[in-house]
Amino acid sequence: MRPVPTRRSVYLGTCAAAAAALLVGGLATPAAAASDTLWINAPSELSLPLGTAGGAPEERRLDIGLTHDNDNYTVTDGRLTVDITGIAGIAEVTWPENCAPSGTTALCSVPQVPVGWGDYTPQVHLTVRAADGAAAGARGRIVYSAVATGPEGEMRAPLDSFDTTLSVASGPDLALGGLAPITDTLPGAVHDVPLSVTNKGNERSDGFSLRMSASYGLGFAARHPECAYRETGGDYAPMTHVDCTFGQVIEPGESFALPEGLDLALASHAMNERLDISVEPGAGATDLSSEDNYGIVAFEAASTADFAVRGARVAGAAGDTVAATLTFRNRGPAWVGNLGSGDSAAVVDFTVPKGVTVTGAPEGCEARTLSGGHHPQRLGAPRYSCAMPYWVSETAKRSFAFQLRIDEVVPDAKGRVHLRPESPGLPVFPFDPNTRNNTAKVVVNPTPKA
Repeated sequence: MRPVPTRRSVYLGTCAAAAAALLVGGLATPAAAASDTLWINAPSELSLPLGTAGGAPEERRLDIGLTHDNDNYTVTDGRLTVDITGIAGIAEVTWPENCAPSGTTALCSVPQVPVGWGDYTPQVHLTVRAADGAAAGARGRIVYSAVATGPEGEMRAPLDSFDTTLSVASGPDLALGGLAPITDTLPGAVHDVPLSVTNKGNERSDGFSLRMSASYGLGFAARHPECAYRETGGDYAPMTHVDCTFGQVIEPGESFALPEGLDLALASHAMNERLDISVEPGAGATDLSSEDNYGIVAFEAASTADFAVRGARVAGAAGDTVAATLTFRNRGPAWVGNLGSGDSAAVVDFTVPKGVTVTGAPEGCEARTLSGGHHPQRLGAPRYSCAMPYWVSETAKRSFAFQLRIDEVVPDAKGRVHLRPESPGLPVFPFDPNTRNNTAKVVVNPTPKA
């Protein structure tokens, strides 16, 4: 790796979500091949701390990557040009082995350009730090351009569309540590999360605040006097929120761990749980780089949730309107919550029997064509999809009452009722130990049993 002096600035987002939004928002207009798009993925901003007590400034990593959109195509020979003219005197860059510098630019090689989702990771990793003599507040910009080879020839990312602003700053930079996922555990277990807070900045943090949110299947086995605890619920999944204020001074380079530890207990209804944690410096200070101020601890407890659906049997003469009630139930023992995606925990899918017309559909049930597409009329559709909320408790039960007008008496007319995930292509409830009860029927004018 080769260090190269540079010139201008940036300040990265205020939290993990904001950083992701900046990353996506920084993408520009598509280029080159009409059937595909070449993108440069880089953070919009990055802050660089000055050194502590006259020492050398701490280094930061700047990750850049190339991606394209169409997974039916192969894109190769990616060439990323990095222009550091704008940060001369502001920052210094150390180039990785896949970059060849020449003056104030470098050409970086990306042999295979992946699609921009799935297992994508940036391919170019620059190391940057504040330049010697740079003052707090100095700013400069790194500019990128790129070309690659696609099935239709050269793909070129648009010029003047991708850049990272570097900012030289002074202050505390708190970072969370010890947040590894916890797997192979069981409901009822208690785990000590080795949470730590490290100051990577060049100034002390006069205390700090810590915020935590625990999902429904997690509980705090020990409570800290510095923290306030509250429960929320209602239409949203039940959670425990914790706000803590610590007076501990954290000097540059030092770390702090909770003296009593952080013990989390898995409830009997626990399965896939999460603990969200964020930290901020005290005394009104602004964190130099907030992308490492937030983290998640995922808990994977071995458990199941038995989803079941019940249909209905109704009878009537031609012209009658009858009520058919479909019922979803979670038989537990675990609750289910799609806390990340926000997708419905399950969708109750109902195909209307022959000879009847839906004259009343419950709220939350969408009219569909037989193939599952959008139906223009709310009533009279041949199929309905009824979405559950994004979470269901371990004892959840919900009914959907349809009004069916019998247009023609068709003995034993049957309509299928089945449970499915909201998003196509997802596994059908891998946590469900008994998928046989995920399907039922609505039977109109059933033949009496002998």
